[in-house]
Amino acid sequence: MARSSWKGYLKLSLVSCAVALYNASSASERVSFNTLNRKTGNRLKQNMVDSVTGEPVDTADRVKGYQVSKGQYVMVEDEEIEALKLESTKTIEIETFVPAAEIDEIYLDSPYYLAPDDKVAEEAFAVIREAMTRKKMVGIGRIVLARRERMLMLQPRDKGMLATTLRYPYEVRAGSEIFDEISDVKLPGEMLDIAQEIINRMSGHFEPETFTDRYEEAVVSMLKAKQAGQTFTVPEPSQPANVVNIMDALKKSLEAAGGEGALRRPRAPSKKAEAPAAKEKETARKPVAKKPAARKAARG
Repeated sequence: MARSSWKGYLKLSLVSCAVALYNASSASERVSFNTLNRKTGNRLKQNMVDSVTGEPVDTADRVKGYQVSKGQYVMVEDEEIEALKLESTKTIEIETFVPAAEIDEIYLDSPYYLAPDDKVAEEAFAVIREAMTRKKMVGIGRIVLARRERMLMLQPRDKGMLATTLRYPYEVRAGSEIFDEISDVKLPGEMLDIAQEIINRMSGHFEPETFTDRYEEAVVSMLKAKQAGQTFTVPEPSQPANVVNIMDALKKSLEAAGGEGALRRPRAPSKKAEAPAAKEKETARKPVAKKPAARKAARG
């Protein structure tokens, strides 16, 4: 069983149950490096030193500080922070339910799995989970992680729930800071048609199992080569050329995506093509008196 990162209670009104929170993502499989002494090959250790005296500081003499002005700090003891206990320290209380589509993805932070912590909690947990599934809603609550209260989005997932911490509004930068500098561009219809056709031909399904971390693979290959005393050459990455003619680039991209050439637009019907249809309507309005006239209309 995976090790939980938090344990407490999930509460919906007067219904509560014991739950455990587990990390849904992990970076433990990534290659990590230590800092060594180049001369001795020994691993280095980091020491906390006084920025003025340069002397090492023991753990017992280390304290948190908040800078109020340059060089001036307010000291805060761990006990003082611990005393600021909130109910969400050990309880996830669902405050409201909202449609999942209303949550802007930019507010999503870190994913966790939420599961009942014991057999007794499974029934109450299942009631909350299934009710959200049937209503197609997600729950919004609060939780304290690493001494900080975070907003939490809860949504059903398999037999458990996916719990995603949410960023506060002050943590999210307004897109207008960046996007307002972009000029309004009027695009030719043919360009958009070709671009959309390229997307159609390159469309598929989301298959994360096909993702490969090429950088991680390159690092592993380098380490294996160095461990075996072999040389390792880094391949030169190809540099994309500057696009001079966007239309030409789109047409070439369309061919590369499996097309035979540029996208062909349907032609508007000509006057000659419209004539038989108009003649057919005129014939339909007249009473059919002679068979030859009827055959002539049918050919039209």
